Amino acid sequence: MTPSQTTDVAPTAQEDLYALTSRLLENVGRVVLGKPESIKLAVVALLAQGHVLVEDVPGVGKTLLARALAASIDCSFRRIQFTPDLLPSDVLGSSIYHAPSGEFVFKPGPLFANVILADEINRTTPRTQSALLEAMADRQVSVEGATYRLERPFIVLATQNPYEFEGTYVLPESQLDRFMIRLRMGYPIRAEEKRLLNDHRSGEPVDDLKPALTAAEVVLLQEGTRKVRVDDSIADYLLDLVHLTRRSEDLHVGVSTRGALTLYRAAQGLAMVSGRDFVVPDDVKTLAVPVLAHRVVGKSFLQAGEFGAAEAIIRDIVDRVKVPT
Repeated sequence: MTPSQTTDVAPTAQEDLYALTSRLLENVGRVVLGKPESIKLAVVALLAQGHVLVEDVPGVGKTLLARALAASIDCSFRRIQFTPDLLPSDVLGSSIYHAPSGEFVFKPGPLFANVILADEINRTTPRTQSALLEAMADRQVSVEGATYRLERPFIVLATQNPYEFEGTYVLPESQLDRFMIRLRMGYPIRAEEKRLLNDHRSGEPVDDLKPALTAAEVVLLQEGTRKVRVDDSIADYLLDLVHLTRRSEDLHVGVSTRGALTLYRAAQGLAMVSGRDFVVPDDVKTLAVPVLAHRVVGKSFLQAGEFGAAEAIIRDIVDRVKVPT
């Protein structure tokens, strides 16, 4: 495998990093109309080295968001259509006998790319869904006793239809926990929908979208995001939210330590997207629902997939916790 991608770009000032993120947001927004918050959350996950799960009804732009983000970065992109008969080897790859050498040679699967669109992830079995776990958590794939590193940047953007739709499987809690952000697209407002009709008159605008950043620039942004400052008061505020989920009478399972760390890193990403080198309380408040709601299990619902009920509980907790000043 090719070694993990590195960058030799010289250190860049904060305003230059912000210019890069603004360029990326603007480029994606050219084809994903009327969804600035969804675009921002996807970019936050990219900068914080997380993954995104987009859940909504068919036809509201879930796949378009993933394609637009991939097209905005000059790197490799693969789309995996998840179906009930998909096998783990179809995602990860497998060893194939090479007659001239008389040896088995590993042939990488579609997961070996920078941007992965896992389309309709909940239409495949949990066994195949679990094939993504190691890649999403550790940026590596283990197959037949060998470990292969994945190139940077690496992000999985998964789409799924609501569980009440026929032919879907509930994502296991361990799989949900690997997604940094879970969001819904929603229907566009009428004006944006009319503009969308006009823009699609002669084809798909995303097909003509040009890259706004190189892979090296994305890696540079990710490294800069890890350096964003988080004051102790902000960290305590974040932990107050997390610990309250564990004591809530409405929740059977609260947010884990991994969930707390994920919210911490996502807040750094939102600060970077906002042009700051420090996190503010509003960053944590803004991200509390999309980062934490899919990590809890309520006493009134059996699966963490019951997103609507979990959202309301997390919002209530955010309203009850005192914000640091």
